[in-house]
Amino acid sequence: MVIPQFLRFLVAGGIAAAANYGSRFVFSIWLSYSVAIVLAYLVGMIVAFALMRHHVFDAKAGDLRAQVAKFVVVNVFAVLQTLAISLVLVHWVFPAFGVVNHAEAIAHLVGVLVPAVTSYFGHRMLTFK
Repeated sequence: MVIPQFLRFLVAGGIAAAANYGSRFVFSIWLSYSVAIVLAYLVGMIVAFALMRHHVFDAKAGDLRAQVAKFVVVNVFAVLQTLAISLVLVHWVFPAFGVVNHAEAIAHLVGVLVPAVTSYFGHRMLTFK
């Protein structure tokens, strides 16, 4: 059975997002929310690169250094999206609606999910083309 590329991307991204999301809680024990988000994003990025290179885009034969560089560029834009969305939600949107329980966790989850589409096209058209 051939699984469509975008579905494989979503599964790999889901695994990477889980690594990202879960590690943020560990980092938050010692670090500020913003720093924890960025470090957690790096964890997710490493997991995502390995899965996408080998299982989504089948780009094992490509130039590793070039792929890593392009992957980082796409993910710099994605981490900025993640951070901006998380911070806007936790500091302005949620307080305006009285959301206080688990606000940071929910905001970060939304922040991680939003760049999924933009990242897919970035990796498909740039990183692993």
